[in-house]
Formats: sequence, C-alpha cells, structure tokens
Amino acid sequence: MTLIKVETEEALRRTIYTTPIIDNHAHPLLNSGSITKYPLLSISTEAHGDAINATQTSLAHLRAVKQLSAILGCEATWEAVSAAVGAKRAGNYEAWVRRCLSGIETVLVDDGFSNSAEVEPYNHFDRFARSPSKRIVRIEHVAAEIIDQIWTKFKSADDAFGAVTESFQEAILQSIDDPEVVGFKSVICYRTGLAIPKKMDVEAATGAFRRIFEQRESGLIKKFTRVDHAGLNEYLVHHLAKLIRDSPDPHKKPIQFHTGLGDNEITLTKSSPAHLQDFIREYSTVPIVLLHASYPYMREAGYLATVYANVYADIGEVFPAVSRDGQEAVIRQILELCPYSKILWSTDGHWFPETYLLAVEQVREVLHTILSDYVHKEDLTWAQAAHLVEDIFFNNSNKLYKLGLDLRPLIPEAEADIVTSGNGNIQLLTKFLRGKEEPRFLRVYWNDMTAMPRVRAIPIRQVWSMLRSGEEFSFGVTTASLGLLQNDTLAAGVSPSGEYKLHPDLGTLRPGPRKGHITVRGDFKEMDGSAVSLCPRSLLKRTLDKAAHHGLAFVLGFEIELVFMRRVQDQRKYESLDGDGHAWSVGRAMEHEGAASILEEAIEQLDAAGVYIDMVHPESANGQYEVILPKAPALEAVDTLLYTRDIISSCATAKGFRMTLHPKPFAMACGTAAHVHMSISTPNGSDRNVYEPFYAGILKHLRAVVAFTYSSSASYERVQDGCWAGGTWVTWGTQNRETPLRKIEGSHWELKCMDGMANAYLALSAVLLAGIEGVARQDKLAWADCKDDPATLSAEERDRLNVQARLPRSISEALEALQEDKQMCGLLGRDLVERYVAVKSAETGILETMEDEERRQWVMERY
Repeated sequence: MTLIKVETEEALRRTIYTTPIIDNHAHPLLNSGSITKYPLLSISTEAHGDAINATQTSLAHLRAVKQLSAILGCEATWEAVSAAVGAKRAGNYEAWVRRCLSGIETVLVDDGFSNSAEVEPYNHFDRFARSPSKRIVRIEHVAAEIIDQIWTKFKSADDAFGAVTESFQEAILQSIDDPEVVGFKSVICYRTGLAIPKKMDVEAATGAFRRIFEQRESGLIKKFTRVDHAGLNEYLVHHLAKLIRDSPDPHKKPIQFHTGLGDNEITLTKSSPAHLQDFIREYSTVPIVLLHASYPYMREAGYLATVYANVYADIGEVFPAVSRDGQEAVIRQILELCPYSKILWSTDGHWFPETYLLAVEQVREVLHTILSDYVHKEDLTWAQAAHLVEDIFFNNSNKLYKLGLDLRPLIPEAEADIVTSGNGNIQLLTKFLRGKEEPRFLRVYWNDMTAMPRVRAIPIRQVWSMLRSGEEFSFGVTTASLGLLQNDTLAAGVSPSGEYKLHPDLGTLRPGPRKGHITVRGDFKEMDGSAVSLCPRSLLKRTLDKAAHHGLAFVLGFEIELVFMRRVQDQRKYESLDGDGHAWSVGRAMEHEGAASILEEAIEQLDAAGVYIDMVHPESANGQYEVILPKAPALEAVDTLLYTRDIISSCATAKGFRMTLHPKPFAMACGTAAHVHMSISTPNGSDRNVYEPFYAGILKHLRAVVAFTYSSSASYERVQDGCWAGGTWVTWGTQNRETPLRKIEGSHWELKCMDGMANAYLALSAVLLAGIEGVARQDKLAWADCKDDPATLSAEERDRLNVQARLPRSISEALEALQEDKQMCGLLGRDLVERYVAVKSAETGILETMEDEERRQWVMERY
C-alpha cells in the first residue's frame, strides 16, 4: 500500500521525493584527516590514476557539476564546485553531510576497507540518517585479516589452512548471529571473476593456500592483505553460502556480489552475473543480491532476478557514474523482465558525502521520467508507479534485510508539497527548467479575500541571484493586500501600514500562463517567519494538518464551468458568442472556431505542464463549457484549479476573447458553478461512521459555509430551484442535483453550492473544517436521503426528511449566518472572519450601487 493515494503525475512526483530511501549498499565516509588525500573527481567515475582527468569531459561528470553548482550556489564549473565543497569542509561540514544524506532512511555499510584508519566507522551514519545504520560484512576482508593473524603461527601450510578455515567459519557464524550485521558481500568479481564452480573445491583451495604459504616462507610476502587466488576465493564464497544455508534461523542473510561496473582491476568479461548461474542454483535458499545493476549486463541481472526466487537486482552505482540516458536504459532494461518487487536501490556512496547526494538526486529525476512515460503509455497506473517507487526505495530492502522499519514519509502528507528552502529551492528550479528554454519571469500568485488572483513577476535573473546569494527567497507585500477590494480601495478597519513576506512555493512550479513565464503559488508569512492568520492558502494548510490529526485526508476533483465572451473593443464590454444552437453536450458546440481553438491550445499547455484534463463538454448557455480536472490531494487540487483557470483565461485573452466565471452571465440561461467532488482518501474514509458525520458537519454549518462558497452578490442570482444548481434547501440526496450535497458513492460526494467567484482556499477550508468538526463530534446525519427536488415537496414531506433550513438568499444574509455561527468562527479564526466580512460587506456596497448591466460587465471584467 502506498502512503498516499496517487492518481496524478504530481502525486507520483511527491511520492518519489517523499519516500525515504534504504541505501542497501554503501561505504564509509573519509574522516577529516584523510579527506584531502583522495581526488574529489572520483564522485562520478570509477576511473583512477591518469584516466581520471579525462572524465571531466564525460556526460556523468558534466551533469554532476551542474547539479552540485545549483545546490552549492556557485558557477557551473568544476573549479567553482571544488572550491565550494572545500568551503563546506572548512565551515559547518556536519551540516553539509546531513544535507547530502537527506532523504536516506538508513545505510547498510560495507566497511571492509583496508584503509580503515582513514574512514569513519559504519555507525557514523547514525548522526545523519533517520534510522540506525547496519553492517554488510565483506568476506575477503575478513579472510585476509584471519590469514595475516594465523599463518605465521604454523609451520605446515595444511595446518595453517585448517586453522584459517575454522576461524573464518567462526567469524561468519558470529556475524550471522550479530543483529548489527544484515548481510555479507563478496568482491570475487574483482579477484578471480564470477565464474564460481557449482561445487566447493577443497583441493583447489588447499593448493592455492599452499602457494601463499610458500611465498611467506620465502619472504616474498610479509603481510597478507588481499585474497586474490583462484581456488581460495571460490572456496570462501562457497563456505559462506553453506553456513548461511545451514543456519537454523529461518531468515537467511543475503550475500551481495559486486557485478559489472568497477575500476580497471576488474576483468570485464568475467563480471557478468550470468557466470553465477550454477552457484545460484546450488544455494537456492540463500538470497543473492547482484550489485551495481551489473552494468553493462543489466538484462542478465534482470533475467536472473526474474527466474530465480533467491536473486535480487540492485540498481546502484550507475547513479551518478553513468549518463542520464544510460541510467534510464539501465532501469528500462532491468524492468523488461524483472518484477519491481525484486529490485533494490543503493548509492554505492563512498568517501565523499557528495556521492550520496548525487545518487539520490539523480535516481529521483530518472524514476520520475521513466514512470511518467510508462503511465502515459498505459503500461502502469499512477498508483502502480507509486507502489514501484516505495518498493524499490524502501519495502524490498526492508523485507530482504529484515530491518523492521516503518515507511514514514519524509514530510507530512498534509503539506502536499516538498519542503524547500535555501538550496532546496535551487534544486527545484533547476530540475524544473532542465531541458526547457530559460523563462523571462517567475510569477508568484496569491488570492485575496475577494478571490482576485494577484501576482508579483520577478525577472529570472533576479530569482537566480536571490537563490544563489543565500538570502531569504521572499518578497515584501503590504499587509493591506488581504484587505483590498477589486478597485484597490481598503475595507473598513484595514491599515496601509505593515508588511508581510510572500514566500514562493517552488513545489508548485508550472509553465505559463504565457510564453516566457513560469508560475508558482505563494504563502504569506510574518516577518518572524510565522504563518499569517489571514493567508487563505496557509489556512488550507492548517486545515489539512488538523484533518491529519483526526486521521483524515482528502482527494478533491473540480469542475470548472466557464463562459467565453467576445470583446467589443469600441464599446469596452463583452457580448455572448453566436450560439448556432449551443446546448448541453451538443456536438456542434465543439466546432465553434473561437471556443474550440482556445480549449485546444489550453489543454495542450496543460498537458505539457502535467495537468491532464479528464473531460471537456459544452454546457447549456452560449459559449459555456465545463472542464473537468483530475482528482488530487486537497492542496494540490486547489493549486491546480487556479492554475488551470489562469491558462484558459490567458489563451482566451490572446485570441481576443474573455473567459468569465460570472455565476449568472445570462439571466435566462443556466448559471456557472465550480462544483467540487470530495472523497475521504484515508483507509477508513469509506466507513459510514466516518463519512456520514463528516457530511453532517458540513450540512450543520452550511449556511455559514456558503458565505465563502457563494461569496458575491452575483452568486445569488444563480441560487434557484429547479435548475440543477443545487437548489436552495440545506439537505443532501443520492445522485440528486437539486441538493447542495450530492452523494455519489461511499465517501465520494459532490458539493454543488460553489461558484468561480469563491476564493477556493477559503471555501474549501470552511467546508473541510465543518466536516472535520463533524467527525470529531460524531454528528449524526439527521437529514434523510432526499430523492426529489426539495422545492417540489410539501412542508410535511420536507419535515419527514428533516429539510428545514434554506440557504441564504444574499451575500449579506450569508455573512450574517457566518457571524452567528460561533463554532464556525472559532474554527476559521475570528480575525480571518472579521477581515473577510469587512471586505465582502464593502464589496457588496459597491455592487449594489450599480445597475444590472453595469454590475454584470464589472464582474466579467474581473472574474
């Protein structure tokens, strides 16, 4: 089961970036006294010696430079990156290591290095990862230490070999019993190759040891450091496998084999995992992990992991040692055959923390690319892609190594975006722009109390300058911004003094709405960094946090109803499109040259941005259409709603038309709403004991809630009975479009009493808070299922259904209902309610002084 319900590309992206990683194979970091002894160039290559210098022109190196420069805030040159890394070492190096290892749950450490005095102990990683690290025992290192300790104590090679075998067996058995050891590793690939014979050859091992002993006797070897002897290496691997197989513990600790990719000590032709087939068959109960994707023998690794139950394919080290295309090819080739339940991931991080950083950054990028492609080709669903991510990153290693860890997201789900600050913002912007033309402006949007989309547009050079300088990435905006009317006058009690900080949320980056611009949503914060109580988007975040405390999360799906109008330039007004028999879902309405071209271009832009529209169909009035958005977690859904409206509006404007959300643009035609489908996405959401109190809470407070969902004088022109608009009575009904709440199935209900003039952050906060309170208080769904239009029922029939209250008939009445609902005011915050009422009262005063046509045009100019 995935941590969150995943039904969109954005939700998959969040899963990829918030799933913690079990690094199933890595090496220690160099200690402070040794870090300058080794070349930093090795972070993206297995080359060494003279060959390492040429790697600066490799695709893997150039990509690493670009990524590190973005994170470090320096120029994209190796010299600048090296200097910046040096500065990190000289400064708060521990903080830098923590940044490099962020996102890693635990590290399984092969600490079998001969230069142990130069590296940190394996549990050094405990200071940076969320869960304690564990050991992987490298058997060649164990054997070399034993041989060096024992061989001088015997005059007979055979006696020495017997003692070595006995000590090796004892050491392995101790490791099998040691809870700090979760597996073993062999580097026989480096030594004699992977063609291990099917059966143990004791005679060959004894002969190899005799030759070693003779070299010691003749003085050719004084200190034994390396088992690199045909016969002996294979014997040690067999001995290990037999001890694991014969262990009484039902959990068998895996053996990791280095395969494929390595430095020039490897004989490449002997590094294919295909050579291990006989060995794999011989020890069918011993788990075997093929490390490093077996590059370039990826298909062989995938094949073996597919046809043998005890074999697993690791896809580490190719990140970052191989180019982006190569990494994509690695994963695609392994997935050609291999079930993703048999795939593990590792950094193969070593010596430098930057190796971990690059590996994690690159695997997330590549998985997003590949999995999105598979979903678009319909080879996977979004949910299956998310499950794959969680298995490869966490579940498979957790199970194989018996770690007993809980899969906890790196950030709370309720926040619904990647926590970013400082260098994290540089990363997000760099990733987003990769492969795209550099934009001219970053737009940072917020929605005020009148639901006006307001914006700051920052030249992209200034954005980069701020991010790389390390200064706070925010922009000063007057506190009056949340008390302005549409004509920039202030509501009563609002002062022009004071300033908020507008913080761009780069987790919401999207292209557009016009060429050369990119867009994000922003949150207001006080000067001390705390959330602004009046900020609508922050209110929705707080609401979702509260929901999470009650074990609730939500998926929302919006329907955008809109009308295209033609601009009459000389008269400065809008007029309706010629209808040509326009009617609900009629086919010819999709042929209107203006409307069709707007929708086609907008949907093309939305597709490019990862917003995949479910459906478009004509509505009843001339130029009226409905655009159905994909379902998404609540905050993402609202962000996407506003972004989609911006895109469609921009496309209409560019073609000389106007997109309007006016709730009732034509007196004698159907109105325009913004229906929202809601589901409780947590596992218990389908339980009637959960969703009925939730919707009971909404109905209980609905007269107050509509002050936010029907937020304008114009909204109430649409609130009529018999028009499929949700009617005027407070009630619900199964598949009844004449009730403000339509039950569809289980916890999936539709809220019909909302239009496009509502601030969606405020409106959904009010709706969800009322429902959450209903769950907390276990409110009873006192209203019976209304199967008919409530307006057509007699008073007695409505009483039987407990249909007693009507929705407010004006914004003034709705604002009064809000102020009278003390519980709702407390949930929303009295300061916010007071400000909202002041703004809406002032707005209403302006609109009520206008004649009908003047008010209609005024609204369409702004919404």
